[in-house]
Amino acid sequence: MVRITRVYTGGGDEGQTSLVDGSRRMKSDPRFETVGTCDELNSILGCVLMEVKRMPSHDDGGDRTNVQRVELVVVEALGRIQHELFDLGAELACPPEDVPEYMTLIGKEQSELLVEEMDAWLEDLEPLTSFILPTGSPPVATMHVGRCIARRLERSMVQLLESEGKDAIRPTALVYINRLSDWLFVMGRWVSEMLGEDETLWLPLGKRSSERGVADRVNKMRSNDDDFSDL
Repeated sequence: MVRITRVYTGGGDEGQTSLVDGSRRMKSDPRFETVGTCDELNSILGCVLMEVKRMPSHDDGGDRTNVQRVELVVVEALGRIQHELFDLGAELACPPEDVPEYMTLIGKEQSELLVEEMDAWLEDLEPLTSFILPTGSPPVATMHVGRCIARRLERSMVQLLESEGKDAIRPTALVYINRLSDWLFVMGRWVSEMLGEDETLWLPLGKRSSERGVADRVNKMRSNDDDFSDL
């Protein structure tokens, strides 16, 4: 059982800190970059939970049943993922050969569960006809940030493999993060569907109308303000 009586130790004041096995490395070490990105991903998922929990469950028409469904599913799913990311962060904080025997590691079953959940969500979704822009309601927009951080974590893990060798990270851990980014994307689409939101499709430059910018609009607003002040 972990028992933390204080957070500060002073041991990292000179730019070094310890891995799980007790070895010391500079905080700029690629392994710490990977651990930190895993922690960052976990933190943004906490923001997703915050946004989901403060969605209004009522409107002028009465109960918003789908909001309750979204909260039930997302809170349960992300609660599990946050624990798994903490497990993964602990694993990444030491070379595989030095992982303590007591540590339970992310396995194939965790990745398979992500696929099972994606398949369930996709049953409610129409196939995409274009890429979608990373926007939407607060929970969905924050999920897009999460999937981007998951991809950055994946890149960081690959960079660690390149710097320390093919045994630096278990293949199963890399597969899990690859699935997790897709999982966040599909979950975001499912939440949009449940909330009745329209997805914003990407339109290639050649198919968009002439882009004039917003300068004219701003100037008209200013002109209207001047006209109002003259009344």
